[in-house]
Amino acid sequence: MSQRNLDAARRSIRAQKFADETAAMEAIVGAAPYRAAVASRITADAVKLVTAARESGGARSMLDTFLTEYGLSNSEGVALMCLAESLLRVPDPITANRLIADKISVADWAPHLGEADSLLVNASTWALMLTGRLVTVDREFTSNPSLWLRQLTNRLSEPVVQAAVRSAMQVLGREFVLGQTIEKALGRARPDARYSFDMLGEAARTQTAAERYFEAYAHAIAALDKATSPGAQAASSISIKLSALHPRYEAGKVRRVARELIPTVKKLCLMAQRVGLDLTIDAEEADRLDLSLDVFEAIATDGQFRHWNGLGMVVQAYSRRARPVIAWLGALAAATGRRIPVRLVKGAYWDAEIKHAQVMGHPSFPVYTRKSFTDCSYLCCAQDLMDQPAYFLPQFATHNAQTVAAIMAMCKPDHDIEFQRLHGMGGALYDAARQHYPDLPPVRIYAPVGGYQDLLAYLVRRLLENGANSSFVNRFLDVRLPPEDIVRDPFYTVRASNLAPHPNVLQPNKIFAEERSNSEGLDLTDTSIAASVERACSAVPVPHWRAASLVGGQAVGGNHRSAIVNPANINQQVGDWLAFSPRALGRAFSLAKRDQFSWSEAGGEARARLLNAAADQLEKNRTTFIALLCSEAGKTIPDALAEVREAVDFCRYYAKQGERLFDTPSPLPGPTGEANHLSLVGRGVFVCISPWNFPLAIFLGQIAAALAAGNAVIAKPAEETPLVAYEVIRLLHRVGVPSTVCQLVTGDRTLGAALVQNPGTDGVAFTGSTEAARAINLALASRPGPILPLIAETGGQNAMIVDSTALLEQVVDDVIDSAFGGAGQRCSALRVLFVQDDIADAAIEMIGGAMDELQVGSPARMDTDIGPVISRRAADALESHIREMSARAKSVHRTRLSPETQSGYFVAPTLLEIGDIGALDREIFGPVLHLVRFKQQDLGRVLQDIGATGYGLTLGIHSRIESRVHRLAAKAPVGNVYINRNMIGAVVGSQPFGGQGLSGTGPKAGGPNYLPRFGVEKVVTINTVATGGNAELLSLNEL
Repeated sequence: MSQRNLDAARRSIRAQKFADETAAMEAIVGAAPYRAAVASRITADAVKLVTAARESGGARSMLDTFLTEYGLSNSEGVALMCLAESLLRVPDPITANRLIADKISVADWAPHLGEADSLLVNASTWALMLTGRLVTVDREFTSNPSLWLRQLTNRLSEPVVQAAVRSAMQVLGREFVLGQTIEKALGRARPDARYSFDMLGEAARTQTAAERYFEAYAHAIAALDKATSPGAQAASSISIKLSALHPRYEAGKVRRVARELIPTVKKLCLMAQRVGLDLTIDAEEADRLDLSLDVFEAIATDGQFRHWNGLGMVVQAYSRRARPVIAWLGALAAATGRRIPVRLVKGAYWDAEIKHAQVMGHPSFPVYTRKSFTDCSYLCCAQDLMDQPAYFLPQFATHNAQTVAAIMAMCKPDHDIEFQRLHGMGGALYDAARQHYPDLPPVRIYAPVGGYQDLLAYLVRRLLENGANSSFVNRFLDVRLPPEDIVRDPFYTVRASNLAPHPNVLQPNKIFAEERSNSEGLDLTDTSIAASVERACSAVPVPHWRAASLVGGQAVGGNHRSAIVNPANINQQVGDWLAFSPRALGRAFSLAKRDQFSWSEAGGEARARLLNAAADQLEKNRTTFIALLCSEAGKTIPDALAEVREAVDFCRYYAKQGERLFDTPSPLPGPTGEANHLSLVGRGVFVCISPWNFPLAIFLGQIAAALAAGNAVIAKPAEETPLVAYEVIRLLHRVGVPSTVCQLVTGDRTLGAALVQNPGTDGVAFTGSTEAARAINLALASRPGPILPLIAETGGQNAMIVDSTALLEQVVDDVIDSAFGGAGQRCSALRVLFVQDDIADAAIEMIGGAMDELQVGSPARMDTDIGPVISRRAADALESHIREMSARAKSVHRTRLSPETQSGYFVAPTLLEIGDIGALDREIFGPVLHLVRFKQQDLGRVLQDIGATGYGLTLGIHSRIESRVHRLAAKAPVGNVYINRNMIGAVVGSQPFGGQGLSGTGPKAGGPNYLPRFGVEKVVTINTVATGGNAELLSLNEL
């Protein structure tokens, strides 16, 4: 097959990423690999497998029994998994004690005692029950877990209890992991078994970690070559995870992956080929599929591997692209004359894929929403593989009895296939299968290798993501469930569903239910979409963008045009603008005052229609706005897209709020013969003053709220970003917002002061610095006349607290996003990172390594992570601060800048270790992160120090101790708390944004209490008796 045909097949794969689920299932049901009569036989065989596995208690693994007893959807099972996920990496005993107490106290262990046959399960249950009930868990446990543990018993010391629980976790780790080194794994391996070894773990965040993974894979290949058992070496294989071999294995880094990762993988393939090992490339998240196929194709088409049939691929059946991927692999096999081992799995990232699609505003999900849909897809994929024996060696990874029985029914006698199972799981099922099927194909064991503290975190999260009680793994050994119920044919279940997506899995555009539609995103992992947006952002606008004030729909301003240059390239002029004279404000206020009442009288529903129309037009023209945000404000493409989406969400959210709150008066209770109604109406003319860091979202968010409440608006954007503002106001006018009700004035802070002091102003919405908010507040307070509302959102000395239970890889991801995303120019950005001293050195090393992988440069390129700061003045102030703090800092780490940054306002992301947050006397608005160490016993003081700054915007917490998390969140004097995630990107309606103290007045933008602040309340009381009797009383009937 030609390269053109292969490329066409790849395009087909991309087109199916968000394929209509019902249509996809119609195709799958139409391709069902067996008829009803065969289905009945399959079900009968599957029932026999389950029954035999349940009866052969000795064949059950500890992990099978463990999961059967506890499951992963009850509090006991989840508590144990959470404990296993984190305990072994906690270095200090005090925090370990608190973690153990936190997890053990939430569950009821007694009902599990004696219910399982396994000695491990009963011993573990007894120990945990003992731990949880010898001493009543009261407030003392949350305040002093060490004392609580010491009181467990007079005979057991605290170290004994901690050691016992750690030992239980080690045993659990042994069940998950074949060996902590490849040599130990080979020592435990059964000589008659086939294995696929994998150095599993978290994806690499640093080049050092990637190199460590490479060495581990290379060492494993060499060890397998030297294995004392020739049979084990010959039958075994190795699986590799591409995200472990490169710290930036992501769609935006296509060129870098081709340049750096493909040669690395080829080295491993040459090693494996040399010793006769199969090497399988594991599957990862949906957004990485295209990259995985790039890597696979580069190796498969490399002439040095033309005679090696050991290059394998994993295909995930829950993906709507699974069958097109198999079709492409078949075409590639034909083109290269090879036979490809394909491991077919159900898929291990389902929860994450669902959430990611919802967050990103995708048109649908890349995975199926029903388990039965995935099961049917798996069987159709299996048939596709077995239909092409010349091109595929099918490897069916499953712990499902129905799937095993179906594969055996579909498989022809001469088919060369194998089954696969995870180490520690599925042994009883396959022992039963061997008894039932004399010709059962070989069963390969997928065996993770590595340290328990590294692998347990990864494996437990995979189980938690996919371990709901509907999972076959949790149910098949549970004698309380009839075998027939858990091996029902999936095609029967699918047909009963009418092929409809699961109703409880909300589609991405429906996550806000009836409130509003979610804003549409763009799948920037699609190379064609990314290339199109990149071209738009890289193009130099001809003619330049132009901006002026818009008063009564007319463009007005002075005679001098000021240039706007691209902050990433000051040699490129983006556009120019005309400043508005404060002396000319009279006409703008006169027009606004004249028409505001009619705008308010139009009603919330009429205003909502126009705001929704504006949102629709924003989405229609999003590429234009993305390009303008990149060139005027220095936004990277993903950040610009996120800002357009936030602006859309503001319009739709406030439209709905305005319709609900400002349209129909609300009746109030009272005596008969009287009608009381409360209504909200617009205040008058609102002045909206917005910053340059979100020149679209914050600018339009303020305006949309004021308009939805029935006010007229005079909006002043930041002087750095008037071009975006001008285009937004023009868009509002085009959809029908009266040009006198929504006006734009452009100028510097002198104009802003004049707006605040103008007697026509009835309220001010402001986002910017604390100093400017104070000045506005003083100006409003000193004015004669009514007391006017000020809605202010200002900055923050935002902190994140990380204790020793946190997973450092997650911490690093969230720190990099929160501190350096948007070049640190966000109100919510992380400024001070508090890290428990026990893990601080490791955290600093990993954060520094991740910083080294950041690409600082032109925001118009998809591979850029960090763009410029807004101006030379901002850059100079940041560099001055860095110089000053570097002289006193305990350590300093900076990202290296490329030569291209010399032509723009770029500041290298910087990490400064300082002694105390008190060393900072102001917010540092840029890509500068300050790190402070703290000791476990000083955690309370950390929160006090954060509060002492006076700011109260955002706080991040990374901890696996739930009681600690809830206590910190409750005590923190901040507006937004983010737990075990990044602390930026507040979603309208989900995470209303705003702070307290020096960080703002409230109410929160994008929240239910925001819009009423733009209105005034009015109560109308009518004496209905005054016009002739109380009709309500007179019409009563006798009871």
